[in-house]
Amino acid sequence: MVELLAPAGDLSRLKIAFMYGADACYIGGIQYGLRKGASNFTSDDLKEAIKYAHELNKKIYVTLNIIPHENDFDGMVDYIKFLDEIKVDGVIVSDPGVFSLVKENSNIPIHISTQGSVTNSNTINFWHKMGAKRVVLARELSLKEISKIRNNIPEDMELEAFCHGAMCMSYSGRCLMSSYMTGRNPNKGDCAHPCRYKYYLMEEKRPGEYFPIEETEDGAYVMNSKDLKTISFVEKLIEAGISSLKIEGRMKSAFYIATVVRAYKQAIDSYLADPEHYVFDEKLDKEVIAGSHRPFTSGFYYGEAIMDGQYDNKAVPIPKATFKGEILEVKDGRIYFNLKNGLNEGEMVAIMSPTKDIVIKVEDLMNDEGKLVDRANVPNKTYSCKWDGEAKKGYYLKQAEEL
Repeated sequence: MVELLAPAGDLSRLKIAFMYGADACYIGGIQYGLRKGASNFTSDDLKEAIKYAHELNKKIYVTLNIIPHENDFDGMVDYIKFLDEIKVDGVIVSDPGVFSLVKENSNIPIHISTQGSVTNSNTINFWHKMGAKRVVLARELSLKEISKIRNNIPEDMELEAFCHGAMCMSYSGRCLMSSYMTGRNPNKGDCAHPCRYKYYLMEEKRPGEYFPIEETEDGAYVMNSKDLKTISFVEKLIEAGISSLKIEGRMKSAFYIATVVRAYKQAIDSYLADPEHYVFDEKLDKEVIAGSHRPFTSGFYYGEAIMDGQYDNKAVPIPKATFKGEILEVKDGRIYFNLKNGLNEGEMVAIMSPTKDIVIKVEDLMNDEGKLVDRANVPNKTYSCKWDGEAKKGYYLKQAEEL
């Protein structure tokens, strides 16, 4: 089995990730993780998340992957024991000191974070001897390197690799730009993403005269990495020996997670069902492109990323208003949904189930007062339309044109 591992910034996104096909989710508590800007999980949330996942026979991994200073260890042992008690399926760590505390105070399987910058089999064999179950490979490895590594490590050592999402401009995420420019420590989960800022050139004897580093009026993005996308060659990651394919994005929207998770799940399942005759479905590529993203790259998987235009000064977000709403209730031949982007009576939209898109025509569109309307245009209000086919609470509505 190949695991599809999805991000979840909160409980609602975790449930969406599982609904749309994730085998496991990685999440962060209030402390010790590298996504301070995500909602993250309280102790009660963690308990609920693990109970929910285990009822579905799915897994939860919790991040402990900060690069800690001395005071960061305060309370960590109690937190580790708590995670052990509620039976998390693994913790993701980057620091040997944190690793030792987990090993000494719990029976939790330990995964070595991509922050550990693991790029070779000798390091993986070291972590295996220390008791690690899995290594999240550094993003700077090629498919050829991964395949060679797989052949030089024990069979029971799991390899995890990123397959989709944002890329850091620094080596395995170890960056100090945010600390230097804003005082926000990126290695403790508080990155301000200065690599995404606009930059201009100023000559020291001409203060106030700014020269753009690139030609467009939008400014310069000299360190702004493209987003990773591997769906068109996901089978090559599996063949190289990856046992867990990881999607980046604990701060992404639920709709983004649903869209990306479903597409990758379908690609993985299709390959595993018949590897010899597998042919990639181009429709899945269109699906992941339909959401908001930066221009895409294959990262380092085919060699040096710079050859693929990894650092592109035109790599800016591309908004796509495909998300129409979330279904809240299905009752009496109607679907009730929370509106996100406007839609019209008679418009063709798609109900996004975990396995397929169901195209419908919006008919008898009503507002939350039960009055017929020609257009739904107030975000976060409840609207309904006639539909007696397949639909379920939690499914999404999106533009049919994007299919």
